Amino acid sequence: MSNITAERQFRSPYLQSFRSYSTPLTVLCTLLSRADGTPLNERRRDPNLLLDTKGELLKDPAAAPNAFENDANISFEKWTEYWRKVHGPRFIYAQPPEEGGIRQLLRYDQIHRLPAGPSSGSPLPYAAPVDAHGKLFDTVIGHIPEYRRPQWDGIAYLGFENADGIKAVFSQPDIAAKIMPEDQAIFRELCPVLAKQHIIVPSATQRDPILLVKIVKRNADLSRAQFHEAWLNRYAPLVLQQPATSRYVKRYVQLHNIGPVEAGEPFFHPVAHTIDGVSIQAFDSVNDLEDYLLDPGVARLIEEEAALVAADSVEYWSAVAYQVVNQIFPEISTTS
Repeated sequence: MSNITAERQFRSPYLQSFRSYSTPLTVLCTLLSRADGTPLNERRRDPNLLLDTKGELLKDPAAAPNAFENDANISFEKWTEYWRKVHGPRFIYAQPPEEGGIRQLLRYDQIHRLPAGPSSGSPLPYAAPVDAHGKLFDTVIGHIPEYRRPQWDGIAYLGFENADGIKAVFSQPDIAAKIMPEDQAIFRELCPVLAKQHIIVPSATQRDPILLVKIVKRNADLSRAQFHEAWLNRYAPLVLQQPATSRYVKRYVQLHNIGPVEAGEPFFHPVAHTIDGVSIQAFDSVNDLEDYLLDPGVARLIEEEAALVAADSVEYWSAVAYQVVNQIFPEISTTS
């Protein structure tokens, strides 16, 4: 496989063979955080990730330089560039097409968190800081709002027909030899959520650039199965009923966690097993996303959602989508 054409061979308009699925795909939705020097009391890290400049595991991320980038002035932008421009092509290059692994990867999107978009830490409506008389302060110094960083910096979103596809992709020799060591250097934490994908609003293009990602945990009064049923069959129809949804939302997907709940099982993660679902909505622009969230009917959906989710458990943030692989066309709504 040519190093130049490897990635383009597996998405339109270069790919010649496509498939469609009306039943839910199996998705590995891996929430992730980047390699950085944040102290351990401020952000978790996986004990098997984050290397020092000698290639050894860092005991304290804040105490020594990491192998990826220790300059806080450029670390976020360098990481997001590297993940898309280097790691994405490397992952595809590690999948020889003749061995069949890459053929089982139906879709791979990188979802990069966009700090300037709406988030649960800095929700709409945006407002200028003013004094008690409604006047702008003479200086912003001392009046700059605190930045509330979400838990995650992005998602590696990989879709498969079933669990056999996951095994086919991740059993490739170069994944263990080349990609997993790279993961140790560029990520601080990887949180795999094994899920069934329910497409409620299929995308016409599957190249929608702006996303709203929402991570939810169920109300303790509901079992996971009860939550999934209500979220899909009661809440999603309410979303579809909103005129703002048909106007702004280009894709709406619910990912229902079907992963393990016991330590030691494949894909178990101490945070992932507490997450019951991830929703992804796509938009043409950040302004469309903002107008959607400000719509009165959409705002009222928070009350409906509150009956299903644990109090103060919902985290959401905006993101930019980069498609690496897509062997699905057209995308259609799932029927079960």
